Amino acid sequence: MVVHGPEVFDLGHVRWLVAHVKPGRTIVSGVMARTAAEESGLPLEFAGRPPSVVIKDLDGPVFLANCGKTPESGNIFGRIIAGRLLPKGLVHLECSDRMIYAWNDADLQLAGHLSRATGFRVEQCTALPDQDGTGLRQIRGCIPGEPVFVNGLVIGTATASTVVIRGFDGRIEPVSGLRPKLHGLEKLARLGPVFPARAWCKSGVIRRQNTRFREEVQRGISTGRVVLIDHCGHSLYQDLYSDVAGVLSIGDDTTTVCGHICAHRGIPVFGIVDGDADGVITQRFAPGSVVVLVQPGCDDTLGREIAKNISTGPVRWETWVGAQVSAIGARGCIIYPKGILK
Repeated sequence: MVVHGPEVFDLGHVRWLVAHVKPGRTIVSGVMARTAAEESGLPLEFAGRPPSVVIKDLDGPVFLANCGKTPESGNIFGRIIAGRLLPKGLVHLECSDRMIYAWNDADLQLAGHLSRATGFRVEQCTALPDQDGTGLRQIRGCIPGEPVFVNGLVIGTATASTVVIRGFDGRIEPVSGLRPKLHGLEKLARLGPVFPARAWCKSGVIRRQNTRFREEVQRGISTGRVVLIDHCGHSLYQDLYSDVAGVLSIGDDTTTVCGHICAHRGIPVFGIVDGDADGVITQRFAPGSVVVLVQPGCDDTLGREIAKNISTGPVRWETWVGAQVSAIGARGCIIYPKGILK
């Protein structure tokens, strides 16, 4: 069973599926499901790669388990994954509407077994290749008013159920259905060329449920490495080794995502923000975390200055944070832990 997204864990679907389907292996794909998966306490494997890539590398019967924010978005997600797997078929178990979608040349024997084990209805579907020769990319299943992401960065707010973007000279340009966030598009461009057909695109909050602290890791470690995350919070897991004392995060939503992920592990965050958060996830921080609001200016400039102070060796977290607060001085004010961010 290849699992995608935090919702399928937070609502108890994975635990129920493990008990009823009894898969030989349960692999967590992607990035943002990992905190919810770890909190579940289930025996899991973590791939850290897109579900289509994980499924391609597996032999034997395999199915995708997902829970979309709506049945429509769940179906759209399965269609996208199935298009990327062609000519291979896909068995997609969608918890949001209790359906098993057998995409293209899917394993109908497996679909039938899952249906008998879960009571979900099987429906055979067809998906086309996930490509567009025009250079356009549709992000479907959006809800107007929610944030839209490309490669982990918020590029704007959806104004329609389908957002259309295109690539031009290695950059992303909005076409329709999006109220763009220029700062986000600029940050995305700075990371290098972006090609819509291969970009990770999504809409909506990253996780609806708050993270749960684990009492045994509340203290974290006081001495160790400082990890830099600059406007790409979804890349954090690849750097979270046991010798990490804390994380320097640059950007409002990045700081919130880092705080959410690190709170579960008891790892503090030192965040540099400028007040343009999009509310992509519930805010929570481990003890020892500090968030500084730039006044005036943007988080990019000050964040990069502070990033130069990261040592290649271990530091004492409290001492390092204190030194950065002193270096910032009147250019920023601490908004956490003062009760503004909770």
